[in-house]
Amino acid sequence: MHIFAHRGASGNYPENTLSAIDAALQAQVDGIELDVQSCQDDFVIIHDTWLDRTTNGQGKINTTPLEKVQSFDAGNGQYIPSLQQALIAVGQHTLINLELKHTFRLDKFVTCIEQNIHDATLSRDQLLISSFDHHQLLWLQQQLPWIKIGALTASIPLQYAQFAQQLNAYSVHIDKNFINHEYVHDAKQRGLKVYAYTVDKQQDIEDMQQLGVDGIFTNFPCYAKMILSR
Repeated sequence: MHIFAHRGASGNYPENTLSAIDAALQAQVDGIELDVQSCQDDFVIIHDTWLDRTTNGQGKINTTPLEKVQSFDAGNGQYIPSLQQALIAVGQHTLINLELKHTFRLDKFVTCIEQNIHDATLSRDQLLISSFDHHQLLWLQQQLPWIKIGALTASIPLQYAQFAQQLNAYSVHIDKNFINHEYVHDAKQRGLKVYAYTVDKQQDIEDMQQLGVDGIFTNFPCYAKMILSR
C-alpha cells in the first residue's frame, strides 16, 4: 500500500510548505500530495481560498499577488511556495499528486507542466493531477492526453467508480469514511487505482489495508510506514 504525504509531512510541519515537502522526502514516501491554487499572478501551494488559517496574512488567494502571498509566515518561518518552487523541491525523487483547488487558469497550468517536463524538473510517470472538479480533469486530459488524473469524491455514488472510469482516470480518491469492499472491488474491476484520504489513525490505516486500497494520504507518513511494517 503506497503512502502519500498529505500536504507534505503536514502532521509535524506547516502544511504545503517546503519544510513539509523536505520532511516527506526524508521519510522516503511513495508520493507527496500538494494543493494548488491560483493567486493573482501565479500558482501557489495552499489548501484554502483564504490566507488566514495557514498564514498570518489576510485576504483571498486569487486576488493577492505572489510577492505579497510569500511575505506572510506560513508557520515556523516558512512561506507559501509557488508551484514552481514546489516542483523543484520534489524534483524526480518521488510521485507528486497535485490537487487542483479553485480559481484556476488551466491554460497557464498546462504550459507550466509542459515546461517542467521539457526541462526534466519532473517526469510524466511521476505526475498525478486530481480534483473534485471533474470538468477541470476532463479539460486537462484533452490538452495533455498522457496525463494521469485522479477523480476525487467524498461520496458513494450509485454506480460506485463509474464516474472515474468515464473520465478515463488513473485513480479514484475516496474519503476514508465513504469506502467499502464493494467500492474498492468495483473500482479495481474498472482498472482504477484506489487511494483513500486522510488516513492518520492506526485502526484506519489497518482498515484501509484490509480493504485492499492501493494507497493512503496521511499527515503522518513516518507513523503510517511504521504501522504497515509490523
